[in-house]
Amino acid sequence: MEIKIDNVTDKRVIALINEHLQGMWANTPPESVHALGLEELRKPDITFWCAWEGDELLGCGAIKELDSKHGEIKSMRTSSAHLRKGVAKNILVRMIETAEARGYERLSLETGSTPDFEPARTLYEHLGFRYCGPFADYTEDPLSSYMTKEL
Repeated sequence: MEIKIDNVTDKRVIALINEHLQGMWANTPPESVHALGLEELRKPDITFWCAWEGDELLGCGAIKELDSKHGEIKSMRTSSAHLRKGVAKNILVRMIETAEARGYERLSLETGSTPDFEPARTLYEHLGFRYCGPFADYTEDPLSSYMTKEL
């Protein structure tokens, strides 16, 4: 598995992001969807990674820089053909390493609180993220779980 920074222009990457967005919109009321669209993922405060095996896209993830000491995990998605193979864990480890190298003091994230997000929450817990209150521009939302990791 090769994990590399991506500019979000490859048609396979765009398809995976669209699948991610469709999943969020299908299962979550609009006011509780915090997923970034394609244009937002191309902004300078976002670093976006893809995991590849040869020419096959395995998954993606991003860090949004909130400030010089705090980053936010965004757009974590594993291709449905590669679930439960460690793709998300490997991408997340790369993002944590990058955040540490940048001098961030913490990484935070928002994910769903419903049962279908349990695998994601379990992964984050396993890698040291702990539940917290809303951060940045988020507000209390019963459909959101907020987590953070001190680096």
